[in-house]
Amino acid sequence: MIENQFDKLLNIKTTGEQKGFMTSIHYHRYEPTPYSALETFFNEYNMSSHDQIVDFGCGKGRLNFYLHHHFKASVVGVEMNETFYLEALKNKQSYLNNYRNRGDRITFYCLLAEEYDISPNENKFYFFNPFTVQIFMTVIKNIMISFEKHPREIDLILYYPSEDYLFFLENQTTFELVKEVNLLENNPNERFLVYRLKN
Repeated sequence: MIENQFDKLLNIKTTGEQKGFMTSIHYHRYEPTPYSALETFFNEYNMSSHDQIVDFGCGKGRLNFYLHHHFKASVVGVEMNETFYLEALKNKQSYLNNYRNRGDRITFYCLLAEEYDISPNENKFYFFNPFTVQIFMTVIKNIMISFEKHPREIDLILYYPSEDYLFFLENQTTFELVKEVNLLENNPNERFLVYRLKN
Protein backbone atom coordinates (compact mmCIF):
# COMPACT_ATOMS: atom_id res chain seq x y z
CA MET A 1 0.00 0.00 0.00
CA ILE A 2 2.86 2.38 0.77
CA GLU A 3 3.91 2.18 -2.89
CA ASN A 4 0.61 3.62 -4.13
CA GLN A 5 0.51 6.24 -1.36
CA PHE A 6 3.94 7.60 -2.27
CA ASP A 7 3.14 7.57 -5.97
CA LYS A 8 0.00 9.56 -5.18
CA LEU A 9 1.95 12.05 -3.06
CA LEU A 10 4.47 12.59 -5.85
CA ASN A 11 1.73 12.52 -8.54
CA ILE A 12 3.54 9.80 -10.52
CA LYS A 13 2.98 6.18 -11.57
CA THR A 14 5.89 3.80 -10.95
CA THR A 15 4.12 0.66 -9.76
CA GLY A 16 2.93 -2.22 -11.94
CA GLU A 17 4.61 -5.07 -13.76
CA GLN A 18 7.24 -4.77 -16.47
CA LYS A 19 5.86 -5.28 -19.94
CA GLY A 20 7.86 -7.05 -22.61
CA PHE A 21 11.31 -8.57 -22.37
CA MET A 22 14.81 -7.18 -22.31
CA THR A 23 16.59 -7.39 -25.65
CA SER A 24 20.04 -7.89 -24.09
CA ILE A 25 21.34 -10.42 -21.60
CA HIS A 26 23.48 -7.65 -20.10
CA TYR A 27 20.52 -5.59 -18.88
CA HIS A 28 18.27 -6.84 -16.10
CA ARG A 29 14.53 -6.66 -15.61
CA TYR A 30 13.25 -3.33 -14.29
CA GLU A 31 12.08 -3.23 -10.70
CA PRO A 32 11.77 0.00 -8.70
CA THR A 33 13.34 0.28 -5.26
CA PRO A 34 10.56 -0.05 -2.64
CA TYR A 35 9.62 3.25 -1.04
CA SER A 36 9.93 1.64 2.40
CA ALA A 37 13.56 0.79 1.63
CA LEU A 38 14.24 4.34 0.45
CA GLU A 39 12.70 5.74 3.63
CA THR A 40 14.89 3.55 5.84
CA PHE A 41 18.08 4.29 3.93
CA PHE A 42 17.69 8.05 3.64
CA ASN A 43 16.95 8.31 7.35
CA GLU A 44 20.54 7.13 7.83
CA TYR A 45 22.30 8.61 4.81
CA ASN A 46 22.62 12.35 4.38
CA MET A 47 21.86 14.09 1.14
CA SER A 48 21.46 17.79 0.32
CA SER A 49 20.25 20.11 -2.42
CA HIS A 50 23.89 20.47 -3.52
CA ASP A 51 24.13 16.79 -4.46
CA GLN A 52 23.76 15.64 -8.04
CA ILE A 53 22.59 12.04 -8.37
CA VAL A 54 22.57 9.71 -11.36
CA ASP A 55 20.30 6.65 -11.28
CA PHE A 56 21.48 4.05 -13.78
CA GLY A 57 18.51 2.00 -14.97
CA CYS A 58 16.05 4.56 -13.59
CA GLY A 59 12.98 2.94 -15.13
CA LYS A 60 9.99 5.22 -14.61
CA GLY A 61 11.95 7.61 -12.39
CA ARG A 62 10.80 6.71 -8.87
CA LEU A 63 14.14 7.40 -7.16
CA ASN A 64 14.59 10.66 -9.08
CA PHE A 65 11.29 12.13 -7.95
CA TYR A 66 11.70 10.85 -4.41
CA LEU A 67 15.13 12.51 -4.04
CA HIS A 68 14.06 15.74 -5.70
CA HIS A 69 10.98 15.96 -3.50
CA HIS A 70 12.76 15.23 -0.20
CA PHE A 71 16.13 16.90 -0.75
CA LYS A 72 15.66 19.28 -3.72
CA ALA A 73 18.71 17.54 -5.21
CA SER A 74 19.53 17.52 -8.92
CA VAL A 75 18.68 14.12 -10.35
CA VAL A 76 19.46 12.37 -13.61
CA GLY A 77 17.86 9.15 -14.77
CA VAL A 78 19.58 7.00 -17.40
CA GLU A 79 17.32 4.40 -19.00
CA MET A 80 17.92 2.27 -22.10
CA ASN A 81 14.29 1.12 -22.47
CA GLU A 82 12.40 3.69 -24.53
CA THR A 83 9.02 2.70 -23.06
CA PHE A 84 10.21 3.32 -19.50
CA TYR A 85 11.99 6.51 -20.58
CA LEU A 86 8.74 7.87 -22.04
CA GLU A 87 6.91 6.92 -18.84
CA ALA A 88 9.57 8.77 -16.82
CA LEU A 89 9.00 11.88 -18.97
CA LYS A 90 5.25 11.53 -18.44
CA ASN A 91 5.85 11.22 -14.69
CA LYS A 92 8.02 14.33 -14.77
CA GLN A 93 5.19 16.29 -16.34
CA SER A 94 2.73 15.01 -13.71
CA TYR A 95 5.18 15.66 -10.86
CA LEU A 96 5.79 19.23 -12.02
CA ASN A 97 2.04 19.87 -12.11
CA ASN A 98 2.16 19.60 -8.30
CA TYR A 99 5.75 20.71 -7.69
CA ARG A 100 6.50 23.40 -10.25
CA ASN A 101 9.80 24.77 -8.97
CA ARG A 102 13.15 23.49 -10.17
CA GLY A 103 11.96 21.34 -13.04
CA ASP A 104 15.35 21.91 -14.62
CA ARG A 105 16.87 19.77 -11.84
CA ILE A 106 15.18 16.59 -13.11
CA THR A 107 16.59 15.13 -16.32
CA PHE A 108 16.14 11.81 -18.11
CA TYR A 109 18.22 10.29 -20.90
CA CYS A 110 17.35 7.33 -23.11
CA LEU A 111 20.68 5.65 -23.76
CA LEU A 112 22.95 2.85 -22.60
CA ALA A 113 24.55 3.40 -19.20
CA GLU A 114 28.06 2.94 -20.55
CA GLU A 115 27.43 5.72 -23.09
CA TYR A 116 26.38 8.28 -20.47
CA ASP A 117 28.83 11.19 -20.19
CA ILE A 118 29.51 11.81 -16.48
CA SER A 119 29.11 15.49 -15.55
CA PRO A 120 31.86 17.14 -13.43
CA ASN A 121 29.30 17.98 -10.70
CA GLU A 122 27.66 14.57 -10.38
CA ASN A 123 28.75 13.05 -7.09
CA LYS A 124 26.36 10.22 -6.22
CA PHE A 125 25.53 7.23 -8.42
CA TYR A 126 22.71 4.77 -7.73
CA PHE A 127 22.56 1.13 -8.83
CA PHE A 128 19.84 -1.45 -8.18
CA ASN A 129 21.54 -4.23 -10.19
CA PRO A 130 20.50 -2.75 -13.53
CA PHE A 131 23.02 -4.69 -15.62
CA THR A 132 25.80 -7.28 -15.58
CA VAL A 133 29.17 -6.63 -13.97
CA GLN A 134 30.75 -6.08 -17.39
CA ILE A 135 28.57 -3.00 -17.95
CA PHE A 136 29.04 -1.96 -14.31
CA MET A 137 32.83 -2.03 -14.75
CA THR A 138 32.61 0.28 -17.76
CA VAL A 139 30.34 2.72 -15.92
CA ILE A 140 32.66 2.77 -12.88
CA LYS A 141 35.63 3.38 -15.18
CA ASN A 142 33.76 6.37 -16.66
CA ILE A 143 33.09 7.71 -13.14
CA MET A 144 36.75 7.34 -12.19
CA ILE A 145 37.91 9.13 -15.36
CA SER A 146 35.54 11.98 -14.47
CA PHE A 147 37.00 12.04 -10.96
CA GLU A 148 40.55 12.30 -12.31
CA LYS A 149 39.56 15.34 -14.35
CA HIS A 150 37.41 16.92 -11.62
CA PRO A 151 38.29 15.61 -8.10
CA ARG A 152 35.34 15.55 -5.70
CA GLU A 153 33.75 13.26 -3.13
CA ILE A 154 31.98 10.48 -5.01
CA ASP A 155 29.63 7.88 -3.53
CA LEU A 156 28.18 4.77 -5.13
CA ILE A 157 24.87 3.69 -3.59
CA LEU A 158 24.09 0.02 -4.20
CA TYR A 159 20.73 -1.54 -3.35
CA TYR A 160 20.49 -5.33 -3.21
CA PRO A 161 24.13 -5.46 -4.40
CA SER A 162 25.36 -8.38 -6.46
CA GLU A 163 28.46 -10.27 -5.37
CA ASP A 164 30.07 -9.53 -8.75
CA TYR A 165 29.72 -5.79 -8.19
CA LEU A 166 31.21 -6.03 -4.70
CA PHE A 167 34.11 -8.22 -5.76
CA PHE A 168 35.00 -5.79 -8.53
CA LEU A 169 34.78 -2.69 -6.31
CA GLU A 170 36.82 -4.21 -3.50
CA ASN A 171 39.51 -5.84 -5.63
CA GLN A 172 39.91 -3.64 -8.69
CA THR A 173 39.07 -0.07 -7.60
CA THR A 174 39.94 2.42 -4.87
CA PHE A 175 36.33 2.60 -3.67
CA GLU A 176 35.91 1.81 0.04
CA LEU A 177 32.78 0.69 1.90
CA VAL A 178 31.69 3.54 4.19
CA LYS A 179 28.11 2.62 5.09
CA GLU A 180 25.84 -0.41 5.28
CA VAL A 181 22.12 -0.30 5.99
CA ASN A 182 20.45 -3.68 6.46
CA LEU A 183 16.70 -3.86 5.91
CA LEU A 184 15.76 -7.46 6.79
CA GLU A 185 17.50 -9.68 9.33
CA ASN A 186 16.55 -12.87 7.52
CA ASN A 187 17.73 -11.64 4.10
CA PRO A 188 21.36 -10.43 3.99
CA ASN A 189 20.92 -9.26 0.38
CA GLU A 190 18.20 -6.80 1.35
CA ARG A 191 20.57 -3.92 2.12
CA PHE A 192 22.15 -0.72 0.93
CA LEU A 193 25.91 -0.31 0.63
CA VAL A 194 27.70 2.99 0.09
CA TYR A 195 31.15 2.96 -1.47
CA ARG A 196 33.25 6.14 -1.49
CA LEU A 197 36.09 6.86 -3.88
CA LYS A 198 39.38 7.43 -2.05
CA ASN A 199 41.37 10.52 -2.99
